[in-house]
Amino acid sequence: MGENNMESLCNSEPLCCPIMEYHNHELQGSVKIAEPEEDPHNHRFATVSQGPMPFGNSHVHRVNFKTDSYEGHFHQFCGISSPAIFVGNGKHVHFINAITTVADGHVHEFNAATLIEDPIED
Repeated sequence: MGENNMESLCNSEPLCCPIMEYHNHELQGSVKIAEPEEDPHNHRFATVSQGPMPFGNSHVHRVNFKTDSYEGHFHQFCGISSPAIFVGNGKHVHFINAITTVADGHVHEFNAATLIEDPIED
């Protein structure tokens, strides 16, 4: 997804897109290490996406989270997932490759894939 599309979807209030059949995805992970020379550290995050928004022949999800804190600071993220990536049996995941907000003078990059929607449903 292009950056401009992601930013406009993330910043649209209220959502201008009709909501599709509702589902969401869990997302958890760790951001990459920042400040490798001065103060190497990372953060963890866990969240649940918002409902789906149509995008082309697929859909995307808005994702928001706040990381855990490290020495008095934390980071946030607000963005849009990739379109659905099908993994078999009618199930799908989404991918996010992005950066967090600036805090304590730095950002963190991260890559994450959502968990499968409704994992206990056949």
